Amino acid sequence: MANITAALVKELREKTGAGMMDCKGALNETDGDIEAAVDWLRKKGLAKAAKKAGRVAAEGLVAVVSVGQRAAIVEVNSETDFVARNDSFQGFAREAAKLALDTDGTLEGLESAKFDGAEGTVKDSLANLIATIGENMTLRRVAKLDVSKGVIASYVHGQVADGLGKIGVLVALESEGDAEVLSTLGRQIAMHVAATNPVALDAAGVDQTILDREINILREKNAGKPENVLAKIVESGLKSYYKEVTLLEQPFVHDGSKTITQVLKEAEGKAGAPVVLKAFVRYALGEGIEKEEAPDFAAEVAAAARG
Repeated sequence: MANITAALVKELREKTGAGMMDCKGALNETDGDIEAAVDWLRKKGLAKAAKKAGRVAAEGLVAVVSVGQRAAIVEVNSETDFVARNDSFQGFAREAAKLALDTDGTLEGLESAKFDGAEGTVKDSLANLIATIGENMTLRRVAKLDVSKGVIASYVHGQVADGLGKIGVLVALESEGDAEVLSTLGRQIAMHVAATNPVALDAAGVDQTILDREINILREKNAGKPENVLAKIVESGLKSYYKEVTLLEQPFVHDGSKTITQVLKEAEGKAGAPVVLKAFVRYALGEGIEKEEAPDFAAEVAAAARG
């Protein structure tokens, strides 16, 4: 059996970030062959990652990267906010967003992309990170926007580092106008999107399921009225609904006397060309994930005392 020295264990720890006892065990299993030990730990790490996959990961970061007329946004989840402050976790999120710029914009495309500075794919690198840090993590979603002319503006709310935070927004403005004017306007609209969370760009973009639910609510609230009256109530109600939830019809948070459509029209004079809001993306960390309730330790202690 090879002599497993402290220096050898230290070298393996530096290579892999794994714990001391895991490194010592790996070296024993591989008779001191450090490269074989790296592979052994990676395999063990992947197994650990699989075991952790059932745990809820609703913390983490939203990462935004913008380069020229392209931008990407990703959400990477962890189990705790503590991990979201980890340099390695932040580096992974930032690099994943950069790589997303050159993918097809799908989660599968990003997961299979080669991870810069490491062997294997983005998916492999995340698995290794799970093994090293010891928490379940997921690359949850990704999107990218681009324009042939104009700008992609971005905004990160609750920023913990450059391009990393709790809410990320991308706004695509298509125009041949002044880039500085467009960038300022785009950032203001991105801040608006972060604050108001519109469900779609315009009425045509509202999901039919959401629309059907609103129609049913309006009908139930006015049940018993003649059909012709009910039809007018639904039509009026939907117009009000669109003003609340569609970006182009919402009152601008920076000036409530104007809608986003009006703000865009007024900006054309400063920009020197027509301005079209082509698309937007808003990711809020953990939205839609059912989080586990934190244990009520006081209640547990009280119950135990009564028992």
